Amino acid sequence: MTQRAIRITEQRSGLSVTAPLLAEKAPDNAAFLWDYLAEARIVPGIHAMWTGPEISCPVPPAHLEGQSYAAALPSENATLTPQPGDIVLSYVPARMWGGNPNPIFDIGLFYGQGARLLFPIGWLAGSVVAQVRPEERDHFATACGIIRRNGACDVTFTRMED
Repeated sequence: MTQRAIRITEQRSGLSVTAPLLAEKAPDNAAFLWDYLAEARIVPGIHAMWTGPEISCPVPPAHLEGQSYAAALPSENATLTPQPGDIVLSYVPARMWGGNPNPIFDIGLFYGQGARLLFPIGWLAGSVVAQVRPEERDHFATACGIIRRNGACDVTFTRMED
């Protein structure tokens, strides 16, 4: 039996990992990510300021215009303290953060201990939608550390079946 997964790559850091989706624990969030990745996506990534060891990849609003799956997401497999290897999908409704007229969908790549989902708007539970394979987590942490030092980057997300 095959399992749906996502491939996460970033050229300058050498990041290249696979994260199986947790569809049984976060069905709506996993479906959003799978549908969003019907085509490979390049998403801007930057090391997060408030959440600790995270590369934050906010989905560009232009990627979501007119898409039926770009709807409010429930908290599923929720966490406030992501663990190394967690891929967390965070949803913020329109106008909640600084009056932004667009909802925010953020794919968080958590690579180290001590992460927390505390933002300027307060605590915001995110949904653990996938996890990097255990045997790839050391590489994941190393590559994310390189991204932290390099600054902004482009992260590529693609579908795959494990």
